[in-house]
Amino acid sequence: MSTQGYEEELRSERAYVAGLYARLDAERARVKDEYTSALGGTGGTPMERDVQVRTSARELKRLDFGSSGLCFGRLDAITGERSYIGRIGLFDEEHDYEPVLLDWRAPASRPFYIATGASPEGMRRRRQFQTRGRQVVDFTDEVLGRPDGVERGDAALLAAVNAPRGEGMRDIVATIQAEQDEIIRLDHPGVLVIEGGPGTGKTVVALHRVAYLLYTQRERMERHGVLVVGPNPAFLDHIGRVLPSLGESDVVFTTTGDLVPGLRVTAEDPPEAARLKGSLKILDVLAAAVADRQRLPDEPLPVGLGGVTARIDAATAEWARDEARASGLPHNEARAVFAEIVTYVLTERAIGRIGKGWLNRSDKAAWERMRADLVKELAEEGAFTAALDELWPVLTPQDLLAPLYSSPERLRAIGADPVLARADGAAWTVSDVPLLDELVDLLGRPRTDDRAAERERRAAAAHAAEVLDSLVGRQDSMDDEDHLFATDLLYAEDLADRFVEHDTRTLVERASADRDWTYRHVVVDEAQELSEMDWRVLMRRCPGRSFTVVGDLVQRRSEAGARSWGSMLERYVPGRWVYRSLTVNYRTPAEIMAVAAALLAELAPDVRPPESVRACGVRPWSRRVTDDGLAGAIEEFVRDEAGREGTSVVIGPPDVPGVTAASDTKGLEFDAVLVVDPDRILADGPRGQAELYVALTRATQRLGVLHRHPLPGVLTGLADRAAEPS
Repeated sequence: MSTQGYEEELRSERAYVAGLYARLDAERARVKDEYTSALGGTGGTPMERDVQVRTSARELKRLDFGSSGLCFGRLDAITGERSYIGRIGLFDEEHDYEPVLLDWRAPASRPFYIATGASPEGMRRRRQFQTRGRQVVDFTDEVLGRPDGVERGDAALLAAVNAPRGEGMRDIVATIQAEQDEIIRLDHPGVLVIEGGPGTGKTVVALHRVAYLLYTQRERMERHGVLVVGPNPAFLDHIGRVLPSLGESDVVFTTTGDLVPGLRVTAEDPPEAARLKGSLKILDVLAAAVADRQRLPDEPLPVGLGGVTARIDAATAEWARDEARASGLPHNEARAVFAEIVTYVLTERAIGRIGKGWLNRSDKAAWERMRADLVKELAEEGAFTAALDELWPVLTPQDLLAPLYSSPERLRAIGADPVLARADGAAWTVSDVPLLDELVDLLGRPRTDDRAAERERRAAAAHAAEVLDSLVGRQDSMDDEDHLFATDLLYAEDLADRFVEHDTRTLVERASADRDWTYRHVVVDEAQELSEMDWRVLMRRCPGRSFTVVGDLVQRRSEAGARSWGSMLERYVPGRWVYRSLTVNYRTPAEIMAVAAALLAELAPDVRPPESVRACGVRPWSRRVTDDGLAGAIEEFVRDEAGREGTSVVIGPPDVPGVTAASDTKGLEFDAVLVVDPDRILADGPRGQAELYVALTRATQRLGVLHRHPLPGVLTGLADRAAEPS
């Protein structure tokens, strides 16, 4: 294309994109007026206005998503048809809603991501825009389907991967690659496992898949939302902007330590304790722990009743316990069965003693009247309640686990491994969270909760009745039989329902606070770290078993984590999970990946490292320092990087001042990384190898290594910087 032709094309594209922004702004203004009108209570019925508010709010959110980087490319079909591709879809209302901009998720947009010279998908040209703000500043063309055409140009991709990293992950709608697009649009209703080495874009592909599913299955998914589970809060902060930037906000982000509402847990168990708690065998321990709290009295427990003393002996408690367990109800709910049997025995014995000589069973009516009186008395008897609490206590998950962990005797009594013991039983760890969640179902909710709720409902109804009385108090003074009063229209309980405060929380707020909330789709990142018990929690959260699972088995550090995907998933979704891999490294330059590949060869010799799409021209380096010189060397790195654009991090053993543990950087990326004391990281065995592999593969541009002892033999390809003077 000549310079003059290019300038003309650029002016044309700028005008078209400017027109798209004008259309976007006009549509946003119209929707905002509708939203404001409905919110102000004008037009239509209250129900119609409520629907309008929600509809307009959703549309405003979609239009806001397109306010920057609206259009990033164009497709020219061999038929001559031209399509523009962007973040959202826009339509021409005056011409049968013809699309003037295709949403990147629309089927018609797919050739933009997968067309090649050899397989043009009916296209003859792909044009990619470079934009600044709302203006097109440049474009590149790729001719498709011709022998003299070029394969897809990498200018946009390389610009994106070479750009300095900011504070969070960016979306990739303009640079999705063919292997990524196939996974994003995969039509599979069960579990999709995406595995890939460092920098292959697993996470960002999974998030774009969520946006795609919400686009294609919105009616099914939007009322329940999506759950995204990540390894740590820093990772969630890193990825938290991607879905909102794609126009999707009904997503709950959490770690496995936050899956039980009210708990935020980050502490970890030692490896052996984590392994035991993560295994399904812990279910037997939990069941035994619950059974251990369903006790028989060592000596009969006296209860005053009707002027006599009845006793709960071991035989009575055993009968009641057997009946309660046979009910199949959770522990707290089965307490009612236990109490019913004990109540029957105590009242029978008391009636026999109270009525001795004047009352017998032949007088059934008198016998049952006395029983009813004694049952009421027993319900108010403190000694009886205390006995129930001793023999069949109402328990929360925390009530059960904390005393168990802090008592080696109790652990031995139920056959649990003493490694689970700790001084502070309530010092919860991430591995405790699935156990606490499991106990919610094992223990159940006490019947008293239902009674309290019923009392509150009746109190509200009573208050409503008083309101009605005040509304119709003058009815007695009226003789008009045809007069319509409030009592003709409302019952007290109907009015009470109107006093209940409507839940105005967002979906994310409601879902995060509700342990029983179920999601339509769940994304699990760094899934190789999840234990068998973690998976039980997540499967409860998604009964439809619709998951996108992201991980790399090579990077597993948890003793309780996955050694194969099938071992974790087959029991829940037999035959309903599929596997896809990503093989191209978009993050780590070839120079750094060569260093990591040498470690990978020892860590997992059968695994091929992902192929880097670029080289950075900067060789990774190492430098030996003394104990006294380590802090100064770290400060020098931090100072140098502060003068550069982008991000940096120092990774090493957690007891070294100023460093971040490798586990806290999983899933993150930085322009520059300094690894400290690699030999000490490796000293943790296979777990240490995985952590060093993670540390070496976080950098997008520059990697340095500081070591106080000889450099481990697995670290090769590092330039030796001048040793520190002794």
